[in-house]
Amino acid sequence: MIENKKTISLTGFLITFLGAVLFSTKAIIVKKAFHDTNIDALSLLAVRMVFSLPFYAGIAVFAGNKKDNIHFSRQQWFWVITLGLFGYYVSSFLDFAGLKYVSAGLERLILFLYPTFAVLINATVFKQKISRIQLLALVLTYTGIAIAYFGQLQVDTASHGFFFGSLLIFLCAITYAIYIVGSGKLIPQVGAAKFTAYAMLASTAGVFLHYILAGNYQLLHSGTEYWGYGILLAILATVIPSFLISYGMKQIGSNNVAIVSGIGPVSTIIQAHFILGETIFTAQIAGTLLVIAGVLLIGWKSRTVS
Repeated sequence: MIENKKTISLTGFLITFLGAVLFSTKAIIVKKAFHDTNIDALSLLAVRMVFSLPFYAGIAVFAGNKKDNIHFSRQQWFWVITLGLFGYYVSSFLDFAGLKYVSAGLERLILFLYPTFAVLINATVFKQKISRIQLLALVLTYTGIAIAYFGQLQVDTASHGFFFGSLLIFLCAITYAIYIVGSGKLIPQVGAAKFTAYAMLASTAGVFLHYILAGNYQLLHSGTEYWGYGILLAILATVIPSFLISYGMKQIGSNNVAIVSGIGPVSTIIQAHFILGETIFTAQIAGTLLVIAGVLLIGWKSRTVS
């Protein structure tokens, strides 16, 4: 079935919504870790994957032992590994590094450009027609993102490394969009759980290899100072939401996942205000209302077609 014609179930919408909110806690945890400790981006990413690894390894074994297990072809193995590296190694490293220089609220706003790239890739590479409801939701959400972004731009330009950090997160949005589109193609073939587990194992291998080659073994001499942040990042902001998003993608398709995930910037801005003390600007409020309108539009459509 062509993805853009897929019925949007209410269950798929709610699961995707929850996954996006949990994913949005990542920036808050990373900023807290940078503020409270002297950990660098690569080390923080490595400790995140240390605590994620047992979950994904266990799920990979469980999925491989199921009677209805689908064995990957060589081509599928190539794409699972490649997408895993793009989605949770390259993009995560760029994101963590960028968060050194920009606020959590602005990070999420820049990162949320990825649905635009995902929809454009689907439209240009895979010739998928953008539906009217998707187009309207995109217009609402991205108008809101633009208003909020330029409002925060007035303050954050004075920060050291602001534009460099923004560039890193922009590149993160591109690599994550590649993961979103590619996973939307593979998950219906091999299953959400198996794909997510092996993609995350591939990304974990990439992170560990990078950490070893970098030669900065800060974590080995730090005791347990960083483990709390690693556990939160692994379970709350990685393992649980990654499976929710993958399941949501199977239910409603990658284009609709990209749009429903519009709640992410809203959630991050609110959390950043109450947890990190970041200021909420008038432009952020106006932009947030438009983003919510776009997300609710998808939710309303879900109820009418379920």
